[in-house]
Amino acid sequence: MKSINVMGVPDNYLRAVEKELQGSIAEVSYHVSNYINSSRQLVTNQKIRSKVAGREKIAGESIEKKCNIYLPAGYDNDNDEIRYHIMYLLHGVGGNRYEWLDGSGKTDGNYNICNIFDNLIANGDIEPLIIVFPEGRSSYDWTDRSFNSEGTNLLGFYYFDYELRYDLIPFIETQYHTYANINDKSPIGITYNRLHRAIAGLSMGGMQSLNLVLGGYRCDSAVYTETVSDWRNGLVETVTTPGMLDLFAYVGAFSSAPTSSDGKLLGATIASSDYRLPLLYITCGDADGVAYEAGFVKTVNELYDKAKHNLGDYYRVLMKDGQHNFYVWNNGAYNFARLSFGNSKDNGAPYDIDIKL
Repeated sequence: MKSINVMGVPDNYLRAVEKELQGSIAEVSYHVSNYINSSRQLVTNQKIRSKVAGREKIAGESIEKKCNIYLPAGYDNDNDEIRYHIMYLLHGVGGNRYEWLDGSGKTDGNYNICNIFDNLIANGDIEPLIIVFPEGRSSYDWTDRSFNSEGTNLLGFYYFDYELRYDLIPFIETQYHTYANINDKSPIGITYNRLHRAIAGLSMGGMQSLNLVLGGYRCDSAVYTETVSDWRNGLVETVTTPGMLDLFAYVGAFSSAPTSSDGKLLGATIASSDYRLPLLYITCGDADGVAYEAGFVKTVNELYDKAKHNLGDYYRVLMKDGQHNFYVWNNGAYNFARLSFGNSKDNGAPYDIDIKL
């Protein structure tokens, strides 16, 4: 198979394509039945054991949340014969559904992240796809963007997997023309569907991609667990997540937050999964004072060795002089998309790449 070279975003990919080739952004609302309430309980409509969740669970009313969706040029809601891949891009600790859009800036009047994907699709680098920009806090106060280790809004980051599995993915795959169909739970269906879903995130969203999808730790406030935090943020590890490798075949983490689990655990959970992970893409800047030592180095250490043969293409991309910003994150999204849904694939070898831009 033809190899895809990891590279920086071409300058012209930040420019807008012709109008008829541009995708569109829509803000939509959906109902969430799996979230953290004001008493730090897990509200759920699923048969989730409290021991597995790491906290008391109760029944409760659903809440309404919002997400942004990128629809590629030519998407027609009335044409259900054309299907699309789906990618979820998660935001950071102080961000929301607009961080990937506003944070990366604009060129030619369009969001840079949209220009990147418009160009990738228009130039035939990737197959057309739908991108979801969710709100990553699965809590009743999901609009609260403050950092407070004792807040339910922060706790909600570590329980986003239940919302994703039981609320958001079902909403997306019933409202939009995706290849994946969450309602098909047959072995063949699961195998097929996961090959058409990708997930990645920046900073806190990178932690979610690793911990919640691969099977790392949830975290909670040291005040409520009555334990001592090893970090300076007041958080401690609690229970491991079940993981979501049955849902996603492609996982990316860009400058993942310090609470990302270490490579030994993540590699072991990949190895023990019933589902092989075809692509894991982890990137960070070597000048990132937030995520390099505390996130990237810890996460990649021994991961590949522990994952054994259950991990396919593995990219560890360290960007020279890269900091905790969209210089790194846009490049992460660009390369991750090409490797997930590109028109050529790599040969399954591990990679450890330094990129100089």
